[in-house]
Order: sequence, then structure tokens, then C-alpha cells
Amino acid sequence: MVREIWKRGFTARRLTYWTPALALSLAAVALAPYAAEAVRARHRAATPPVRHLPYPQLDWPLEISNSQYLPMGWNDVPGWNDDDQLAAYRTFRASCKPIAAKTDAAPDGRVDGKALGDSLRDPCRDARATDLADNAAARAFFERHFEPLRISKLGDADGFVTGYYEPVIEGSRTQNEVYNVPVYRRPSNLFVRGFKQDATSLPNKGPVYRKIGRRKLVPYYDRAEIEDGAIEGRGLEIAWLRNQTDLLFAQIQGSARISLDDGSTIRINYDAYNGLPYTPVGRILIERGIIPREQMSMQRIRDWMEQNPEGANELRRMNRSYIFFREVQLSEKDEAVGAQGIPLTPGRSIAVDKSLHVYGTPFFITGELPIESEKSKTAFHRLMIAQDTGSAIVGPARADLYFGAGQDAGKVSGRLKHSIQFVMLVPKSLDPVARGRKMPLPDARPSEKIAKLFPQVLPKEAAKDQVKDQGQANQANKAAASPVNDAKASAPAASASPATTVAQNVVAPQPVPLPEARPRIESDRNIRRLRYGRRHRNRR
Repeated sequence: MVREIWKRGFTARRLTYWTPALALSLAAVALAPYAAEAVRARHRAATPPVRHLPYPQLDWPLEISNSQYLPMGWNDVPGWNDDDQLAAYRTFRASCKPIAAKTDAAPDGRVDGKALGDSLRDPCRDARATDLADNAAARAFFERHFEPLRISKLGDADGFVTGYYEPVIEGSRTQNEVYNVPVYRRPSNLFVRGFKQDATSLPNKGPVYRKIGRRKLVPYYDRAEIEDGAIEGRGLEIAWLRNQTDLLFAQIQGSARISLDDGSTIRINYDAYNGLPYTPVGRILIERGIIPREQMSMQRIRDWMEQNPEGANELRRMNRSYIFFREVQLSEKDEAVGAQGIPLTPGRSIAVDKSLHVYGTPFFITGELPIESEKSKTAFHRLMIAQDTGSAIVGPARADLYFGAGQDAGKVSGRLKHSIQFVMLVPKSLDPVARGRKMPLPDARPSEKIAKLFPQVLPKEAAKDQVKDQGQANQANKAAASPVNDAKASAPAASASPATTVAQNVVAPQPVPLPEARPRIESDRNIRRLRYGRRHRNRR
């Protein structure tokens, strides 16, 4: 009886001792997968992800060729609060119609590779849905949809502006003794690679050809050849003007109103050019010392040409570029049509480099310009919209300001050739600062231990020793190869220059040799098989 009670007590004590240990063991087994996963997760967090070559194509936040940028705040833009943004808003709304209709954007959203691409569609969608009538609301619209970005050519602090207008010229539909200078439309033999000859719009840059036969292409006629009658008699005349100077100024401006002798008016616009570079005649007059740079203007050029007909003929032909026009159906109240295909707004439309910028882009131009007179410094703080282009407008911060039609507009635009600050309004979807935060970081730098195990260059001391040993070896080889060891060989070479002596002793450091190939180790069985084969063949 006592023994039975003792056994029961021992069993109870043993169960009391082992039960917690058993429970802990079962818990450890159950939680082991979770603990291992936690360790692996911690290891993954500590180890940067491996990027496999080649690296994926990355989109830069904003990239405009040969330009530099400076993000700004609205309070840092000089004169921003002094402008009438409502006028700019209405001009911007006019640009939104062709922007909404444009469908040739690339898969990545870019249009012809331009930085802004089709990003103007979002603010245009809002602008077309809302007709604002308040200046403060228009200013809030631009601040809500855009970010100011000061832009200039790489290495320049500011941009550069000139002015243009629509001249009013006297002319006739028929040739007579007074009006005998033809205004030509685009010839049918003018050809640009990649475009049909009857295309509605041709580029204003690059080579232009004329076809001879079916296949042969040669450069198109220059100004002198056309003035001498290279394309006359083909029915290309739109109208006839009084002199070549009137035609030249119409070609420089890109449009004109021709007041006909019967009292009616026709409108002409740029259509194509002959592919030769534009040479400013004003620059030639400055280089020759005929007109001082500070006095240069379109009126001074016209006055000099009228006073010097023979010199004007030679000067004009130095500009080999020639412009062809098309007749447009516009009333006298309508403004000239820009390259975007919409009427321009005086004082709010600008011509830009269309190879870099998208039509409809707002630019805030701020500085001082001679608006009131030739020597005045009128404060100019104005938001303007890119709606036109020109062959002489080249660069990221280069613009031609449109001032309207007539003599007064011509006087103002003719004296503009000034440096000024450009602030480009970038849609917030392309904000460089915001998009820059999403750019992936480069791969992590290898550790110091890895760098020591796999050195890419020799240490400095080892390189010096190698150069010294190589130099001694070269000297020993020369001494051994010399057939005669006389006084000349042992004396120092006094005639040799120091540079020559140093050049003979300097040896370029050798690259780090690659590790040798791993030796091929045959198994004992293969070795025995090979030996048996050799003995068997020798017996035969």
C-alpha cells in the first residue's frame, strides 16, 4: 500500500516537472516558421535590391536641350502680381483648341520628343470648361496648374527677345509699271524629305530640294536666282508689290496685309522656305560700320535701302533665304494666323523655337524694354503664350513678341533686341522637384573588404617598384646588347635632353592580371583508364 502511494506521487512529480518543458517545445516548433520568415524579412530589408543589367530606361523629370533651369516660387517671380493674367488666360484658351485636337503624342506622352509633351492637356481641359472673367481668378488658375521655372540658354543668365508685326503693304493683283515685284506661293517642285509636296505644313528648318526628273534632288534656288526669274512664268504669283524691300520685310515678318489698288485687301501668311539659312541684313550693316549697333532698327534698315538702291540689292542677296506665302481668308479685323493655326493676340502671343517648345506653353517675360521710345526702359512684366515660330528663333529662351499690324506696331517691334528674363510655366504633372524624388538611386557601393579582395589598380608603392624594376631591366638589356663597351658608352649622355632621358625610364603601369584558369582535375578512375589505354596501345 505504501509502495503504491509512493509510485503515484513520483508519477505526479514527474508530470509536474516535464509538462512546462513539453509545452515550450511544442510552442517553439509551432513558431519556428514564423521566426525564420521574420529573419528573412529583416535580411531583405537590410540588403538593397540587385538591379540587373542593362538598367531600365528612366524618364528624366525635364530635359530641354542646351538649357539650364531654376525652380522658383510665385513670390520670387518679378512683376507676377502686376500683370493682367486674364488677357493671358484668354490667349491660352485659344491655344487649347488645337491642343485638345492633337493626337500624335508618343506612347510616353511626348510630342515630337519635346519635354512638355502632352502635359498641357490637363490645364487646357480645365480652361475650356471655365470661362473666367476676373484677373484674380485667372492668376489663381495658372498658380494652381503650373510651377514657375526660370529658363535660359546654358551659360547665359537671361534670354533674348525681338519683336515682329504684320506690315501693311501696297500692291496689285496684276503686274504693271508701278507694281512689278511678285509675291510667290509655294512652287510645286519644292521638296522636303519625309513630307508630301502638297503637305499643308512644312518644317522651317533643314534642307529643301527641287526635283530634276524623277529621282535627282538638288538644293532649291537661292534669293538671287529667284529674283533673277528662276521660277517666273509658272502662275505662282499671288500679288505684285512696289519694290523688293517691301517683299523682304514681309518675308522677315512672316505675314502681311496687301492693300490693293482697287481698295480691297488680301492677307498672306508664311507657307514654306527654300531651305537656305537666314542672314540678318542688320547684322551686316553693323559689321560694315554703316549703322551703329545701338541705333539699329527696322526703320533704319528701310531708310538706308531706300537711299542706296544698288547697295540694297547686294545686301538683300546676301540673305539667301527666301519665303513663299499662301493666301488666307481673313477679314481686316482678324489678326495674323500663327504657326499653331490660330489668330495671334497682340502683346500676348510669341514665336518660339518649335523644335524645343510646345505651342500653348505660357512664358512670363520680365524685365525692361524700349516700348515707349527707342531709349526708354519701360517695365515689361507680361505672361505670354507660345503660338508661332520662325527660322531665326533658335534656343530655349528666345522669343519674338507679336505687337499686331500697322506702322505703330512696326516701330515698337523694330527696336526690340534685348536680353530679358524668361520664366517658363511648367505643368505640375512635370514638376522637376516632385518627379526628381521618384528617381531611383544608383547601386550601392561595394564594401571595403570586397574592394581589397578585387583591386582594380595597383597600389602606388607596388606601381613605383614595378616601374623601377622595369627601368633597371631595360638598362641591363641595353648594356648586354651593346657590342662595344668604350668610354662613350660609360660616359653620361650630355647631349640628351632631360625629357628624353625620363621618357626612356618611365613605363606605364601594367593592368592587374586576371586570375589563371582553374586547372582541370581528373578523377582517379579517369586517370587509371587513360593509363590503361596507353599501355594497351603500346603493346599493339
